[in-house]
Parts: sequence; C-alpha cells; structure tokens
Amino acid sequence: MTDRRELLEAGAYLLLLLLAITASQHMNVVVSGSMEPVFYRGDIVIIEKTDFFGISELDPQTLKVGDIIIYDATWFPEPVIHRVIKVGRDAGGEKYYVTKGDNNPSPDPAPVYPSQVKARVLTVNSQPVMIPKVGYLTIWLKGL
Repeated sequence: MTDRRELLEAGAYLLLLLLAITASQHMNVVVSGSMEPVFYRGDIVIIEKTDFFGISELDPQTLKVGDIIIYDATWFPEPVIHRVIKVGRDAGGEKYYVTKGDNNPSPDPAPVYPSQVKARVLTVNSQPVMIPKVGYLTIWLKGL
C-alpha cells in the first residue's frame, strides 16, 4: 500500500513540475512602455510559440493586422513585443510584417519576416491575456 501511495505522490510531483515548466515557457515579461496602455512595464503576457520544444503552436505565416507578436529584431538586441500594423510582400514575393509599439509615434525601423517571429500574445475576445505587474521581479533580477 505504501509503495502505491509513494508512486502516486511521485507522479503528482512530476505532473506539477511539467505543468510549471509548460506554464513558464508560455509567459513573457514586458520590459518597456512601447505598448502602453495595452501592456505596461512589468506585466507578464501569455503567449503561444512558434517552436515549443519542437511543437509549432503558431504558424508565423498566418499572422494578421492587429496581432501582437514577439520577434527577434534586426535593430534591437532583445526580443520586441509589438503589434502587426501591415502585412506585405517584398520584391521576391516573401511575406513580411510591419510592426509598431502602440505607444510609439512611428513603425519599427525594419520589416519582420516570419522566421523572426517567436510568439504571439494570446487573446481572448480580442483582449490580450496578461498578468499585471508580476514581472517586475524578473526585470529587477535581469537589471533591465
């Protein structure tokens, strides 16, 4: 009886650990005010990823105007969280996105290609899913 109980307890701990890892991989801390008033510095956004341990939760070719994405910018050293404001095609026919922070006066300085997109902020009823201010500890620990 004790062996079965210990096995169930170990299984429960393993399940909790897997859930915690999965949840933490689907959160991103906002580190600037470029998306205010939608997100503020220190908010945590819930995301769906283009590559989650080999699983594609999001096809970056299917993004549309209004989506808020996280991408590797060519013009900034850290990932950027901004909104898609235009979808276009370059001279070679490759799709690209024009992005902009809601609080910024102009679009980002370079187009975003699908290969640069890492995630999209999850929305429910057109509202981004986020946890306010909880990310300040992460910002403080990283010195941002």
